[in-house]
Amino acid sequence: MVSDAFHIYDTTLRDGAQQEGLNLSVHDKLAIARHLDDLGVGFIEGGWPGANPKDTEFFERAKTELQLKNATFVAFGATRRPNVNAADDVLLSALRNSGAPAVTLVAKAYDRHVDLALRTTLDENLAMIEDSIKHLRSEGQRVFLDAEHFFDGYRSNRAYALEVVRVAAEAGADVVALCDTNGGMLPDELSDVVHDILNSTSARLGIHCHNDTGCAVANSMAAVAAGATHVQGTLNGYGERTGNADLVTIIANLQLKKKQQVLPTGALEEAFRISHAVAEVTNVAPSARQPYVGFSAFAHKAGLHASAIKVDPSLYQHEDPASVGNDMRMLVSEMAGRASIELKSQELGIDLGGNREVIGRVVERVKEMEAHGFTFEAADASFELLLREEATGTRPSFFAIDHWLTTVERAADQRIVTKAEISLTAHGEKIVCSGEGNGPVNAFDKALRSGLLRFYPELAQLELTDYKVRILEGRLGTGAITRVLVETSDGKAEWNTVGVHENVIAASAMALEDAVTFGLLRLGRIPD
Repeated sequence: MVSDAFHIYDTTLRDGAQQEGLNLSVHDKLAIARHLDDLGVGFIEGGWPGANPKDTEFFERAKTELQLKNATFVAFGATRRPNVNAADDVLLSALRNSGAPAVTLVAKAYDRHVDLALRTTLDENLAMIEDSIKHLRSEGQRVFLDAEHFFDGYRSNRAYALEVVRVAAEAGADVVALCDTNGGMLPDELSDVVHDILNSTSARLGIHCHNDTGCAVANSMAAVAAGATHVQGTLNGYGERTGNADLVTIIANLQLKKKQQVLPTGALEEAFRISHAVAEVTNVAPSARQPYVGFSAFAHKAGLHASAIKVDPSLYQHEDPASVGNDMRMLVSEMAGRASIELKSQELGIDLGGNREVIGRVVERVKEMEAHGFTFEAADASFELLLREEATGTRPSFFAIDHWLTTVERAADQRIVTKAEISLTAHGEKIVCSGEGNGPVNAFDKALRSGLLRFYPELAQLELTDYKVRILEGRLGTGAITRVLVETSDGKAEWNTVGVHENVIAASAMALEDAVTFGLLRLGRIPD
């Protein structure tokens, strides 16, 4: 773990989830939290327990299902309500009982907000901040304070904004994060304010920026240069309106440009993989132009640039793409490089022995498949099956699907009946199996496993735990390509597989076939 002297604080699961069109299930939040922990961030803000059923369930499940290696889990909430004792406040009670060792409280730092939104006095707002921090500290929790609308408040009433920071620090808040809630600040202006607050108080300061001027990352970097030692943001810049500061970019800037180690050693090299894996969980298409981890971040067109790159990549690249787990591309097709294939194969426990012929085949096949819509960043199981096929010359196989049919009908009693029928071959025997489900994919999954149970009874352990569909841009004339990601569990671990086709059921069938095949490998079965 890195030193507590500098904090990388992620709020993807709360502030990032406020992005238009982004809707995270409890399962999604658990998956993203594990990815963030793998990246090595210092703090993961899980949401607001007690404020809504989803966050309340997430915190309950996190107590037993979330084992963090690097990060500290944080609960978010507000200070006590006006004229209520902190010990009696319902939302503070939810924070106490959340199981989170740290709490971030949001408080008004803008006098106009205190008057119009809280409808209380400036003195009572200060008392709410002081009481809430002292109460949670007395209960054994570490406390941070988000000073909401701080920069607007500073412009309106500098003395009061300073008093909010002073009271919070003296009450025991470890950090007071200055929030550019409206996202309207520019780096030079923000830097001046941070300097002033540091010179006028004894507080440890953090920064929380939104991107409404396109300066969220620049503002965050300016705050750090001015003396802030706690940076808040979201993975991939998710967030309300134009988003929050992108933590991936901030982290890379700090480590690569400022030589400031803010993640565990080697963790930054996982940034590309984690950024894209989280994009698949959120079902938000990643930006190709995202700094450092976008597909185009180290991409070069043919011509003058390509000639220079052959001589020395640094002539047209500001950093080595491998430093963030990305690859240089010459814009021939979708990204795939020998180094990334070798690293990934080692991670999956498949030794390619440096065989350049095999690695070259894998690279070309990945490029071809990604050009048709596949993605392997969040589908390690499908990628491992591909690797095994290229390494041995034979795809691992336990069965072959010969024919399938799905039907959906509305019965006379208005029920929707979905059925699937599959003809397959296993151990040289032809089998016809069927299943019913709440949709064609569920029916297909049940039919496939019911037909194989006689040969592989351990398939009863498998469960389809997540299913995502993304409609991609048309790639073949006007045809739309559908990509399906399936997550499967055997009760001990989860794995992800991918299928791509113009037809969503066909894409789903591909992903499910990979899921069952990989599951049997995991369970120790030897392919035919």
